[in-house]
Amino acid sequence: MERSFDLIVFGATGFTGHLVAEYLQATYGAAGELRWALAGRDAAKLARVRDAIGARATLPLLTADASDVDALAALAARTRVILTTVGPYQLHGETLVLACAQAGTDYVDLCGEPAWMAKMIPRLQPMAAQSGARIVFSCGFDSIPFDLGVLFLQDEALRRFGRPLSRVRGRVRVLKGGPSGGTIASLLATIEQMRRDPSVARTMADPFALTPGFSGPAQPEGESASYDERAQSWTGPFVMAPINTKNVHRTNALLGHPWGRDFVYDERMLTGDGAKGEARARRLVRQSRVQNLLLAMAPTRALLRRFALPKPGEGPDAQARENGRYELVFIGETTEGALLRAHVIGDRDPGYGSTSKMISESALCLVQDVDGAMTGGGVWTPGAAMGMALVRRLQASAGLQFTIED
Repeated sequence: MERSFDLIVFGATGFTGHLVAEYLQATYGAAGELRWALAGRDAAKLARVRDAIGARATLPLLTADASDVDALAALAARTRVILTTVGPYQLHGETLVLACAQAGTDYVDLCGEPAWMAKMIPRLQPMAAQSGARIVFSCGFDSIPFDLGVLFLQDEALRRFGRPLSRVRGRVRVLKGGPSGGTIASLLATIEQMRRDPSVARTMADPFALTPGFSGPAQPEGESASYDERAQSWTGPFVMAPINTKNVHRTNALLGHPWGRDFVYDERMLTGDGAKGEARARRLVRQSRVQNLLLAMAPTRALLRRFALPKPGEGPDAQARENGRYELVFIGETTEGALLRAHVIGDRDPGYGSTSKMISESALCLVQDVDGAMTGGGVWTPGAAMGMALVRRLQASAGLQFTIED
């Protein structure tokens, strides 16, 4: 079906949406081969974004509200892919993703909300499979560097050893830059949902919550301080592990379990060797427990919403985004004991600078690199939908580096 646009950025007046628009304009321009548009609920604000990023007045602006069923259906019908930064998705995302699934329109988002994803996957899969829509959740820092880091490592293992790595440790070595306001808002919305529905807590605790019909072996716990002999470092909890690990297991399942049905994966923060490393790991455990306790209290959540969350259009300045970075280490081993390590490095702060580039290139990868014969309609992860094509694109354009340690 002929569409007016290759890509529509929905939520372009928000802080991350603005960064996406800025990146697309700087990298691809508004008068090149890529046919793209900005969308949101306020035409005047969209025009200000267009002016701020230096785009021509011919860059189309489209208005639609996240709750307007007819407007979003019309929006989805006009483009090959929609990129949306309007979260929390459990509050504002359902109408748009359903419209895309029904219209055969590809979709990418920044969702790090496993309970909502687990609910939406069985609803979306039949209609997306029929329409040809590729629905790809979690195309930001959660969970692209982790999902693709494991895929990249496993791809090399199969080439070198002729067999997959049965156990992979994902370790965060450097993390400079805090979580985005959207991530915090999503966390608060999930906690509210857990209060209303006890089953949500079970979903959050299940590493295979996003693999309907499949439950693999017991996975390592991630809440304690422990010494990792493979990494030669103490480790502590990593706040994003509950979403990333689920996406990694879903990628394995969607690909037909090439890494084995008994694949084991976990994520932790590296804190260093020796007594100082142990002390830092134990401090992370204490901080995690205090955070969880405070977030369980309604007054704390109300204060966070009022004072801690960035207001719409707010976020770290350009210098803070450019000074941020992250470095991840993936350590894998086969059942025979062969070892392999990979590194993933990002050149901007994870929550905004790097995320805005990753989701942009994910959308373009679907448009330009991965056709329907390669990835049919359905609900996908970045690793399963785009795989090494996305790795190559991110390395070429988005400031990520994927390397094997020899």
